[in-house]
Amino acid sequence: MTQKSYYSKALWGVLLLIFCSVVSAQQTVPNQKPTVTAVKINSPIELTGKLDNPAWAKAVPVELNYEFRPGDNIPAQHKTTARVLYDNEFIYFGFDCLDNDPKSIRANVSDRDKIYNDDFVIVVFDTYGDYQKSYEFVVNPFGNQGDLLATSNGEDASMDYIWYSAASINDHGWTAEMKIPFKSLSFTEKEEHIWPLHFSRTIPRESRFQTSWMKIDRNIPSFITQAGLLTGLKGIKSGGSVELLPYAIGQSFGQLTDFSDPKSNFKFDPLKGRIGAGIKYSPSQSFALEAVVNPDFSQIEADAEQIEINTTFALNYDEKRPFFLTGNDLLQTPMYYSRSINNPLGAGRILGKSGKLSYLLLSAYDRNTVVEVPGEERSNLVSTNMKSLATVGRLRYDFGDESYLGLLGLSRNLEDAGNYVVGLDWTYKFWSNWYFSGEGFYSKTKELNNTAMFGNTRKLGSTNHTAAFDGESYSGDGIHLLLSYNSRNYSFATVFNNFSPTYQTYNGLFGHVNYRQLYMEHEFEFYPTDSFIDNWGISLRSGLQFNFSGVKREQFLMPQIYFTLKGQTNISVNYLLLNDERFGGIWFDKINRVVFNINTRPLKELSFYANGQVGKFIFRSSSPEIGEGHNFYAGVTLKPTSQLNLSFDYSRARLSSVATGNLFYDGNIYRIVGIYQFNSEMFVRIITQYNTFDKSFNLYPLFSYKLNAFTTFYAGATSNYAHYDEIGLKNTAQQYFVKIQYLLGV
Repeated sequence: MTQKSYYSKALWGVLLLIFCSVVSAQQTVPNQKPTVTAVKINSPIELTGKLDNPAWAKAVPVELNYEFRPGDNIPAQHKTTARVLYDNEFIYFGFDCLDNDPKSIRANVSDRDKIYNDDFVIVVFDTYGDYQKSYEFVVNPFGNQGDLLATSNGEDASMDYIWYSAASINDHGWTAEMKIPFKSLSFTEKEEHIWPLHFSRTIPRESRFQTSWMKIDRNIPSFITQAGLLTGLKGIKSGGSVELLPYAIGQSFGQLTDFSDPKSNFKFDPLKGRIGAGIKYSPSQSFALEAVVNPDFSQIEADAEQIEINTTFALNYDEKRPFFLTGNDLLQTPMYYSRSINNPLGAGRILGKSGKLSYLLLSAYDRNTVVEVPGEERSNLVSTNMKSLATVGRLRYDFGDESYLGLLGLSRNLEDAGNYVVGLDWTYKFWSNWYFSGEGFYSKTKELNNTAMFGNTRKLGSTNHTAAFDGESYSGDGIHLLLSYNSRNYSFATVFNNFSPTYQTYNGLFGHVNYRQLYMEHEFEFYPTDSFIDNWGISLRSGLQFNFSGVKREQFLMPQIYFTLKGQTNISVNYLLLNDERFGGIWFDKINRVVFNINTRPLKELSFYANGQVGKFIFRSSSPEIGEGHNFYAGVTLKPTSQLNLSFDYSRARLSSVATGNLFYDGNIYRIVGIYQFNSEMFVRIITQYNTFDKSFNLYPLFSYKLNAFTTFYAGATSNYAHYDEIGLKNTAQQYFVKIQYLLGV
């Protein structure tokens, strides 16, 4: 038996054992929890933000008595009450937030999801009661909204929902009201519902105080499983709905006819228009069918530039396109990277949940396929004009209490080529504090046969296959395992990764293969009382990595210390005490460096953040060597008024040879963003950016109006400049655009 087949059979044997253990696991029976009863009203409430509608008097107030951060369930300093009402179409939440010093309230007029440094209240509830995901709706004292979808992997702020809010500041503090349509939520229709529910308030002052109606036990890692229960919701129905989202965009684009000659003509293309639409049909809130034709997936929000020098793998950018965000909680894996679907002509999706089974099927016809070819030390991102069909299939069975078992299938079909991936993933929670999760995949790849498109002949590990598009066929497998423990004062995690040299996913951004890695982390955390320190901790991280030929690739040992101080200040310092790595066939040792991070918000008007690394790095060229230098990022945000936001960001990277002192690179990126927010719906923004690595300058003005998350109007421009020695900065490309889209619901 070959070594490769031995490892493959052993890995899939591990997966089979995990499957059997998860299937045989018993669902935890929840303890009796405090409840709040929603009171039904007969007519809708018009929101004023003042809790002045007589209907609110019918609801029983719930007090948020416990400060769970930084205090440990101590009495809350500021009194807060919450109420719940509902009618046939909406659920309502009301908050009365008293403040001992109302002048200290931190609040800004903001775009949605930009409020999390303000005072705010949040309601969190799980409509299925299985602790797999929960909705989070947030309001600040100006009534501005934030909405998130929380899973065991964290909070996703990219999700947007249709709902309504209002708030009002008064002499005693502030009040807030939320009005959430049932058709914006996903739940199983039944006669009576019981939903896990959290009420919480965040009060940023000398510390970031957080209060709750429930005690939060720091020995329990999950927040949602410590929720109380919302009862009294009887006979609610989501009903069938049809949503149509048409859009129209007009744009004018011009550029230099010869970028190498700044004196060449600047030519504008003819004015272009584009229309498209999406349609969504939801006969119930547990099933949705959605399709888009000629969708506009343009990036209105410009990506902040990242320093790409001395980086051998493709960089990851956040998804901002609305169509690909829906159902994202089911697809949180690097095997799927939605931005790999680059320029689709059309796309469709089926998304639903039946009992404990969730399912998703997505398919898109891409007009410009991008393929990442992975490797041991580097990957290559190949952009093509080829058309392809990308398909994603997902099934997940939820066992409750954060445990699940899932299947994932991915395919990308091109002419005479394709890539197919199938895999199993799971999370199993046991003994309240322990989690065992992972994923295992098998891939099959048939390459394009076009070396003119990509002819790199680097070997895929020790196999006879090359990275070039020379028509080869091969398969690969990979596994990721995680065992973790979390408690009040101690946390532990160990990770095992095993990805073969020929593992690939054309629907993902997974560039690093041909490695076996073991990673381990231990962390101790402490909570002083009556101190300028809210909490502090120490941790130790270590890792060891080999390739599939048994050659050691890397080993490291990194201690860390961190502090959360008064003034909302967080500081962490790491030191790579041991850091050895093989690159380009050379074993480099003693690559020691310091890694640091600091952020602080001492005032409502000011925040500062910085992070970086200082010490030794490998210069990752064809002739690698050790260099000494730093990577550094810092920024300041100023809010001189509640409507004006100014941020100044600075990125820097420098590296020079330890042996000769020769400079490898030295450059900076400067970025300034100014936003004036007229109200929660409308703002003007200007982004300026200068990159000294390529001597480029960018200017992005934008006007935005959002009636809601989906009915929007944008007008803006993108201006790109390059620096020429003989004349300085020269406009090389210019675009003007106007976009409007309007959500129609039936």
